[in-house]
Amino acid sequence: MALQLASSRFLGSLLLVLSLLGQCQGRERISLNKGWRFARFTTNPDNVVYDIRPDSLGSTGRVLKPWVLPTANEFITDPARQHQRPSDPPPSNISFVRETFDDSAWEIVNLPHDWAIKGPFYEGDDVPVTGGMGRLPVQGVGWYRQKLAVKPEDKDKSIYLEVDGAMSYPIVWLNGHLVGGWPYPYNSFYLDLTPYLRSGDDNQLAIRVDNPTDSSRWYPGGGIYRNVWLTKVEKVHVANYGTYIRSKDISAQAATVDLVVQVENSANAGQQVDVVTDVYELESETGQAGKKVAEFQRTTIKLLKGSKLSVNGSISIQNPRLWGPPPTQQPDQYVAVTRLYGVTNNSITDSYETRFGIRSVVYDPNKGLLVNEEHIRIQGVNLHHDLGSLGAAFNVRATERQLEILRDVGANAIRTSHNPPAPELLDLTDRMGFLVFDEQNDCWELQKNPSDFHLIFDDWHEPDLRAFIRRDRNHPSVYAWSFGNEVGEQSTGDAGAAIARMLRDIVSEEDPTRLSTASMNSAAPNSSFAQAMDIISLNYQGEGIRDGPAYSGLTDGSRKPPQYEAFHTSFPNKMIESSESAAAVSLRGTYLFPVTHDISAPVNDTSGGNSTTSEVSAYELYTADFGSSPDKAFGAQDQHAFVAGEFVWSGFDYLGEPTPYYSATTRSSYYGIIDLAGFWKDRAHLYQSRWRPEVRMAHILPHWNWPERVGLVTPVHVFSAAEEAELFLNNRTLGRRTKGEYEYRFRWDNVTYAPGELRVVTYKDGKEWASASRRTTGAAVGLRLSADRSAIEADGKDLSFVTLEVVDEEGYVVPVADNVVSFDVSELGELVATDNGDPRDLTSFGSSERKAFNGLALAVVRGRESVSGPITLSAHGDGLKGARIVVETYY
Repeated sequence: MALQLASSRFLGSLLLVLSLLGQCQGRERISLNKGWRFARFTTNPDNVVYDIRPDSLGSTGRVLKPWVLPTANEFITDPARQHQRPSDPPPSNISFVRETFDDSAWEIVNLPHDWAIKGPFYEGDDVPVTGGMGRLPVQGVGWYRQKLAVKPEDKDKSIYLEVDGAMSYPIVWLNGHLVGGWPYPYNSFYLDLTPYLRSGDDNQLAIRVDNPTDSSRWYPGGGIYRNVWLTKVEKVHVANYGTYIRSKDISAQAATVDLVVQVENSANAGQQVDVVTDVYELESETGQAGKKVAEFQRTTIKLLKGSKLSVNGSISIQNPRLWGPPPTQQPDQYVAVTRLYGVTNNSITDSYETRFGIRSVVYDPNKGLLVNEEHIRIQGVNLHHDLGSLGAAFNVRATERQLEILRDVGANAIRTSHNPPAPELLDLTDRMGFLVFDEQNDCWELQKNPSDFHLIFDDWHEPDLRAFIRRDRNHPSVYAWSFGNEVGEQSTGDAGAAIARMLRDIVSEEDPTRLSTASMNSAAPNSSFAQAMDIISLNYQGEGIRDGPAYSGLTDGSRKPPQYEAFHTSFPNKMIESSESAAAVSLRGTYLFPVTHDISAPVNDTSGGNSTTSEVSAYELYTADFGSSPDKAFGAQDQHAFVAGEFVWSGFDYLGEPTPYYSATTRSSYYGIIDLAGFWKDRAHLYQSRWRPEVRMAHILPHWNWPERVGLVTPVHVFSAAEEAELFLNNRTLGRRTKGEYEYRFRWDNVTYAPGELRVVTYKDGKEWASASRRTTGAAVGLRLSADRSAIEADGKDLSFVTLEVVDEEGYVVPVADNVVSFDVSELGELVATDNGDPRDLTSFGSSERKAFNGLALAVVRGRESVSGPITLSAHGDGLKGARIVVETYY
C-alpha cells in the first residue's frame, strides 16, 4: 500500500499514527474506530441482500448488487466491462440507514470488532456453526452506525471512507444514500463520501455486513474486524494507492529508484500543480524520516476536471541501505514524501508518504530465492488471520507478538493464507524483515463451501486482485504474489489453466517486478495449469501425499509419491517452493502410546490419536492423512537442493478446521508449530533445531510424570542441531545416538519408564553442544505469572500477554496440571481474554476463569485509554498459592 504514514515504533502505536497523519499538510486521515452503535441479527432484519445466495440469510431479499458493483470500476481496466449505476434508486425503506432511527439501545463498540469471539461456543452436532468455522456465532447481519462531522473548512474538500476489511459483504450508506461496498471481506476498499455529505455534525454513516454460514473453511470472524479511516484531501490530491516505487540496477554503490505518482483532480474545473517528491532514510527506531538522500525532478502538470494523471520519475541513490531479511541482512527502509504545490501561491495542497525498500530478488530454479544476491532459504509458515482468543479483530501488538514468537523459532517468511492481510501486518513484516508470500483468495469459480466467495468471482476477480496488488506492492517484504490456493480448477484442464493465465496476467500488469503463482495440491507436472505459473508452488506434493509405509492402509483420497523431481524436470527454469509443507498435528504436552516407529504416520485411533478424547500425540510424528511429519518434509527438501524452502502448515493453531476431529467438542486446529495461546509445542523446538542450527539447544520429550507407566516402554526423543547425543535416566546412560543422513531427531524408543530425571548431553564436531533435563515433578502447589512486556501504552489497544504456570513445591511446571484458575485485574486494566491452547476447551474466551492445560494458561490484559499507572493481575485456584504481577501503563 502506498499510504504509509504510521509510526514503526516497536509497539506500533496507533496514537502515534494519528499524530503523524495530522501533521501532513493538505491531508488529514482520522481513525473512525471509536464509538459505533452496533446490532447483530441472526435473521435478515431489513429484507435486502447483496445478491441471492444458497444460505438462509441470503436466499431472499431485494438485491443491492447493481448499486454496489460500480465501486469496482477503478480497478476494471476495460471500460466496456465497467458498471453503470442504475438510474433508479436502490431500496430506500431501510430503517437502519435513516438519520431518525433510534439506535440508543444498540451496543457501543470500538473497531476493529469481531462480534463472535466472546461466544458462547456452539456445542453438539446440530448447530448453525460447527468446528470447521470455529463453533462461534459468526453468522448473521450486523449493522454499524456512526455520526460524521463536516467542519466549515472541509466544505471544498474531497472526503473518503477507507475500510481495511469487513466480514462480509459490507455495504455503506450515508445520510440514507447507498454509497457503495465491496463483497470480498479481506480486501481493503475506499469510497468517496463527498457527494452525500453536508455541513454539520449529523451526517449519518451506516454500514451493513452479512456473514453467511458455510462460507469459509476456517473461522472468519464477524463484523468490521479491521481499521476504518476518514481521509480529507483537497480537490487535487495524490490518488488512493497513488504511488508505485520500484528499484533496479542495485549495487553497493548505487541503486536506481523509479517512481510513479498518480494525481487526481475531483474539482469541477481544470487545475495545475507542481509535483515534488523527496526521499529520506527511514529511522528504524522512531519511524520518522531521517536524512534526505535524493529528490525527484519537480514536475508541473495540468489536470482536466474529474481526471487523473500520472507523473513518472527516476533517481539514483548513492550507497543505498538495502532491505533484507535478518540475521545476515538488515530491513532498512526509505520514505518518499510527495507534495503537491499550487502553482499560483506555491502552497502545499497535499502531502503523501510512501515507505519502500531497496532490494533485489532473483527466483533461481536451481538455488532458490536470492535477496540482494544472497541465497535466502525460505523458512516460512502459513498464518490465518485470526489472533487466537482475540478473534479476527486486528491488533498490532498481538500480531507483532506472533511474529516475535515465530522469529525465535527461526521463521523468516509468512504466507498470508489465504487472503490479503491487514495493512499493518505488512508494516510489521517490512520493519522486522520477514519475507511475505502475499495471497489473494482460496477459490475461483468452483466452490469449496456453498456460500463461499466463488459466488462473486466472476464480477470481482479483477477488482479484487488489482486493488490488492496496488495496496501492497510498495512493501519490500512482499517477494511473490499468489492468486489462488488449491483451487478446484486444477482438475478442469485447459479451462482452469485459462483462468490461471488471466489472473497471472493481471498480476503482471499491476506489478511486473515480482513473480506470481497459485498453490497446487493436485495439478500434475505435465498439466496446463502448472504451466501457467511463474513459480511452482506445491502444497504437500513435494514430500508426497499419502506416501510411505504408514499411509499404505488409507483408502480415501489421492496418493502421490514425492513430486519435487518431477516438477523440476518439467519446469527446469522455474523456482520451486513448498507453499504448504507437513500438515503435522499435535496437542501440546499430550503423549499417547505406543509410538510409531515410522518417521511419519497418519493419526488415527491406533496411531497417535484418540477420537473419544480428541487427543493427538505430541511426539510430532503424526499428520493429517494427506500430510507428512516435519522429518519427512525436511528429508524431501534436503534431497532436492533446488527447492527454495517451505511454508509450514501452520505457524500457529487457528480457530476452525480442527483436523482430525470435526467433533462436537473441538473448535480450533491442531496444525500449529505454536498453539492457539502462543505456547511452543514440542514441534517448535524441532523447527528451531533446523532453522537456527547455531542455537545451542536440546529439547527432551515427553514430560516425565507417568505414574501409570512404571515399568512400561516410554520412548524418549530429543530435538537438537547437534550431531550426537547421550541420554541418561537417573544418571544411568541409555546410550549414545548419532544422527544418520536425513535424520532430524534422536530417538530412544525402548526406554522403560521410572520416575526421576532424564538428562541429555549433545555433541557437535566432537565437542559438547547443549544439555537439557526433564524430571518427575511433585504435586501442584502454586501459580506463577510472567508477562511478555511489563510496560504497555495506555491507549486501550496495546496488550500484555501474561503466562500462568502451575508449579510444584520446587518451582517446576507440573506438565499434567489442569487446575481451574481465576484471574482478577485492578481497575486501571481490563482482562481482554483468557486461553490455554486446548482446542477442546469450549469456555468463552472472555471468561475470567480458565482451566490450565498441561500446566499453562494465558491471560491478555490492556490498560484504560489515557490513564497511566499500574495494572495488577492476580491469579488464584483452589488449593494453590496465588500469584500477582504488575504491568505498568503509560501515555
